Amino acid sequence: MARSYTPGLKILSRTKVEKKRQLPMKGVVHKKIGDSVAPEEVVASTEIPGNVQMLNVANQLNIEPGNVPECMLVNLDEKINKNQVIAESKGIFGFFKSQLKSPIDGTLANVSEITGQAILSEPPIPVEVDAYTSGTITEVIEEEGVTVETEGVLVQGILGIGGENRGILEVVTGSHADELTAELITEDHKGKILLGGSFLGMPAFEKAKSVGVAGIVTGGFDYTDLSKILGYSLGVAITGSEEIGPSLIITEGFGNISMAARTYELLSNHAGEFAAINGSTQIRAGVIRPEILIPKEEVSDSSEKVDESDLAISEGSLIRVIRAPYFGRVGKVKTLPAKLTKMESETMVRVAEIEFEDGSSEIIPRANLEMILT
Repeated sequence: MARSYTPGLKILSRTKVEKKRQLPMKGVVHKKIGDSVAPEEVVASTEIPGNVQMLNVANQLNIEPGNVPECMLVNLDEKINKNQVIAESKGIFGFFKSQLKSPIDGTLANVSEITGQAILSEPPIPVEVDAYTSGTITEVIEEEGVTVETEGVLVQGILGIGGENRGILEVVTGSHADELTAELITEDHKGKILLGGSFLGMPAFEKAKSVGVAGIVTGGFDYTDLSKILGYSLGVAITGSEEIGPSLIITEGFGNISMAARTYELLSNHAGEFAAINGSTQIRAGVIRPEILIPKEEVSDSSEKVDESDLAISEGSLIRVIRAPYFGRVGKVKTLPAKLTKMESETMVRVAEIEFEDGSSEIIPRANLEMILT
């Protein structure tokens, strides 16, 4: 039987997950191997140096650069406050002195008698990395972070926006085919992760944002609305740094598309439980999928493990198309022709014959497919 390897989209009821929690620069790790952690626990922290401001002291006090150090009223690395007098000229016979006030809170970082300038540094910016999910520390990266291992439900989407959030999972729609409308969102949903069905419109997203919803999982979303939220056309999907309020995960594609019944049922079975959600997406090399993770405290021997062989599609494999014009459509592999096929672009590629859920069939380049691991 013909086989082909392709990226995989995970929809797993029980699996082991490793999350690397790493600082953007060296800092302090607060946990050790074997420690149990809760999602909100800080596992590592550091401080990013604050912005610096240059002050031309010589010009502002009308003195020679070489006289600047003796006119400074604060020492190097000394804490200073905004509007505090930090330098003063000697004046003439003690009169007509000029003063220079600090424009910021911070410290005096440097004074140059060559240029006559002083460098002020704003307070450092604290950065903390939490565990994201409950679990156990299995690795410590010295001065950088840790790896947290957990076990639970893992559902990946095809596209997401917004970074990490967490909350209690709540089912809002009656079925996987129902639209999540604004009327279904209430003040009680603040801080929760909402599970919708086929579609989420812009009014519903705005309502969720105003209420303070932590995250939304939906089958489909409108591409133009996505651009409105971001303020730019998405283009190549590399997301996760947007500050949009709720994290949004699209499980099927653009348009009104019913969420896969298995995905909806799996998540619905865990309504009322804690979940961590992350909209970060990268479609190109080093694929990153948006996800919703529901950790479980008890460890099971029946976790679903994914290895390279699971990514091999063959006849009968369940797949999703990840590029236009059939983006988001789900189907099964009917055949895997061995010969290269010429596409409209005149390129010769390996293809698969896909039978979609509505019974129609299309020839799709294998590079445009991803496996749905269930």
